[in-house]
Amino acid sequence: MEAITPQIIFYIFNLPVTSTVVSTWISMGLIILLIAILRKFAPDLLENISDFLAGMVSGIMSETDIDRYLPLLGTLAIFIVVANSIGIVPVLTAPTSDINTTIALSLVVLISVNFFGMQKKGFRNYLKEISSPIILLPFEIIGQLSRTLSLSLRLFGNIISGELISAIVFGLIPLIAPLPFVALGLFLGVLQAYVFTALTALYIDLAIAK
Repeated sequence: MEAITPQIIFYIFNLPVTSTVVSTWISMGLIILLIAILRKFAPDLLENISDFLAGMVSGIMSETDIDRYLPLLGTLAIFIVVANSIGIVPVLTAPTSDINTTIALSLVVLISVNFFGMQKKGFRNYLKEISSPIILLPFEIIGQLSRTLSLSLRLFGNIISGELISAIVFGLIPLIAPLPFVALGLFLGVLQAYVFTALTALYIDLAIAK
């Protein structure tokens, strides 16, 4: 159990820094490094990745102008893929196996959805729309909070269960036996990144819809 539970690595000003925080920093550094390498040596591949993300988003959203939403959605997709997958490195823990990370990502989605809605429709019109009639406003708030919680729990549950299975199998039968579970974990990591990004795109689309 300790292998998948976030461990305190060190302290900064008496604040604990856990293994998932360190893995998050490594994930971000790895993404920056890979993008820098691709920009220099394989710009066409980087453009293909961008086109793929744009195509994925445009297939979900009814909004034709997706350029303002693509930076957020693309960043979420790339970060979650790396964060889900980095746990295969023996000394690292997948950041998304920590509920705090998935809640933080979901809060980013909650704030962004409402920000884009206000940006598209105007502050007053957006508030008027979600609170008309006023009796529905509490249900709108509950709905947004519940889907935010659902986003975080779905991602957390899938990643932590994969790490649990891999840890148990590796403990019982080391070396070769866990490899299929590692491959399955990588596939599920990419799949969960797609699901999280697709749902975020859908929520944004609902918020900006006329």
